[in-house]
Amino acid sequence: MTQNKHHIVIIGGGAGGLELVTQLGDTLGKSNKAKITLVDQKLTHIWKPLLHEIAAGTLNPSDEETNYYAHAAKHHYEFVLGSFEQLDSHTKTIQLRKTQSSKYDQTEHIHLNYDTLILAVGSVSNDFNTLGVKEYCHFLDSRQQAEVFQQDLLHLYLDAQNKNIERNLHIGIIGAGATGVELAAELVQAKQNFYKYGLNKINPKNGKITLIEGADRILPALSSTMATHSTQQLERMKVDVLTAKRVEKVDAEKIYFNDGTHIDAELKVWAAGIKTPAVIQNLVGFEKDRMGRLDVYATLQTKTDPNIFAFGDCAHCILDAREAALGPRAQVASQQASFLVDAMKARINQKPQPMFVFSDKGSLVSLSKNKAVGELLGQVNVQGFVAKSMYVSLYRLHQATIYGYAHAGLLTAKDFVTRKIAPKIKLH
Repeated sequence: MTQNKHHIVIIGGGAGGLELVTQLGDTLGKSNKAKITLVDQKLTHIWKPLLHEIAAGTLNPSDEETNYYAHAAKHHYEFVLGSFEQLDSHTKTIQLRKTQSSKYDQTEHIHLNYDTLILAVGSVSNDFNTLGVKEYCHFLDSRQQAEVFQQDLLHLYLDAQNKNIERNLHIGIIGAGATGVELAAELVQAKQNFYKYGLNKINPKNGKITLIEGADRILPALSSTMATHSTQQLERMKVDVLTAKRVEKVDAEKIYFNDGTHIDAELKVWAAGIKTPAVIQNLVGFEKDRMGRLDVYATLQTKTDPNIFAFGDCAHCILDAREAALGPRAQVASQQASFLVDAMKARINQKPQPMFVFSDKGSLVSLSKNKAVGELLGQVNVQGFVAKSMYVSLYRLHQATIYGYAHAGLLTAKDFVTRKIAPKIKLH
């Protein structure tokens, strides 16, 4: 009986992948109608929109991570730790490379068979081969990268303290999409906290944060109203906002623009543009767009193989020929995950595949502790504490999807208490 069960393999345990595997495990896995397997190259999951807070040190990542093995045991699916390398669609086999190894381990490969394969590998930053970016810029694609930035920032403050000299600090953020804007606001908060906790050789007034955007306004993918409100808030926070500035190259101390000007920046973050991970780019025989995303039908099946689905940031999905493709947004991935639960049930019951319909619930951008800017259902503008509460509730909804509402409620209560007593910034 076990042998005949339909095997659904999901690659990528990001927000979309984990929400999908939880719902599939709790339905098809629990009722023994299918075998559900999740593959990821890391042991734990962190909600990607939190990475800017981890980078600024205003959030402790250990408090927010979900262990895949523990989660799988609770939600009736299997977790396999490995990095996706190759795919053979003829034999319906994927090859994984073992990612956690001891000192004495040789490189090992794991092979998995599937009946349905779902790719949810997300996206990574695209540096557009800009000179010096790989060498001198930080990226915020993963928890590890966010923690490296947090450590580098902390060490600059500790170094100034140990040398007992007043100094300036220049931070340049290249790319003013949601990640860049949220990080800039969070770093303003971080500057105040460092000073408050005695790391006072870099005065908040001497910590200069510059946000750089190539387009003529920040948040180019969102509405101009949101961009205007966000710009006003950032300028109140004393963030330098530079628009219509194209970065030509970067070195250890400066960011250079194509108009011949430059600015000082000891710490630099690249948050401009995305592309698919190398493993998707290397897949042969699949139709892709110019960003390397897999072309999918409205069923989210790839145009090459009906047994392979893709969703979230790694999929290029056009629902209406008169409209643009769906953008790389968390709510797109979340809605597609819920849709794929119904699609998998139809598939197992040999019924026609449903078509995905996207319902835009609006956009929210966090501007640090008690502020956010948002637009709901395309028209209602929300700002300040109300918007921030709604922004936080998005994360709570994600937690409710992966843990259940009771567990998410307890986590909310725990966070409320912890944040009251814990330091406002991570100092280690």
